Amino acid sequence: GDRAAATAFVRRFQARVYGLALAVVRDPGVAEDVAQEAFLRAWRHAAAYDPRRGSVPTWLLTIARNLAIDATRLRRAEPVDPEAFLALGLVSADADPGEREVQVDETERLRRAVADLPAEQRRAIVLAGFYGHTAKEISQLEDVPLGTAKTRIRTAMLRLRSKLGVTR
Repeated sequence: GDRAAATAFVRRFQARVYGLALAVVRDPGVAEDVAQEAFLRAWRHAAAYDPRRGSVPTWLLTIARNLAIDATRLRRAEPVDPEAFLALGLVSADADPGEREVQVDETERLRRAVADLPAEQRRAIVLAGFYGHTAKEISQLEDVPLGTAKTRIRTAMLRLRSKLGVTR
């Protein structure tokens, strides 16, 4: 509870805590928030520190690391509207005019095929294929069981392959 000791504590470890947070979250603003929260938690739970389990820097950096991972998960879990995908232009600006025309046609075929999928499958395939979410993340975002998310992704892939005439 000593303010002078708290100030000395923060000054001693602030660079390491901030550096660790920045390495995990890769955003200076978020890293500052994580570092501040790490020091607040250390302050609030100082009585829980057990020197037999590790040194003070290890304890503090573990708090910071866990908070940084949580912050990263929260940012990745922000809901994304997969319908926005259908409005994207996927044609390369580097292509020659003939190639661009083929790309425009293929992009439009893909857009139509995705648009024809049932809404649940469309969301699952866009979240997985274009936003890079795992089946587990999709199950959490959509609030469905993991097996349901996997089935939606697989069924959508099979329908797209069939509709677009893609063979393995």
